[in-house]
Amino acid sequence: VQLVESGGGLVQAGGSLRLSCAASGVSFDDYAIGWLRQAPGKEREGVSCISTRDGRTYYADSVKGRFTISSDNAKNTVALQMNSLKSEDTAVYYCARCTFGSDSRTFDYWGQGTQVTVSS
Repeated sequence: VQLVESGGGLVQAGGSLRLSCAASGVSFDDYAIGWLRQAPGKEREGVSCISTRDGRTYYADSVKGRFTISSDNAKNTVALQMNSLKSEDTAVYYCARCTFGSDSRTFDYWGQGTQVTVSS
């Protein structure tokens, strides 16, 4: 499994960024793909996940209404559109394979990460 992120950067609070993940070695028919993030001094947090097989999506409460996840199965890519960014969104964002459980999500196989910095 190889996951390569792009699109991070520096943006002012209230701005937008779009992250992209190019996936290989993983079938979108079998696995969901999503995003984790880790801020300095904090634990890694599951941000969003999408399953194109059954249409399920997941968003952490902290990003609901601001972030939108999408996938392009033909290109094996997943994007995360991040709007109304806040300083607390500052983190390294990782693309990851995810699995939906009955009431939770499991993330494994993540990429190298891309830095998102939101200045206030």
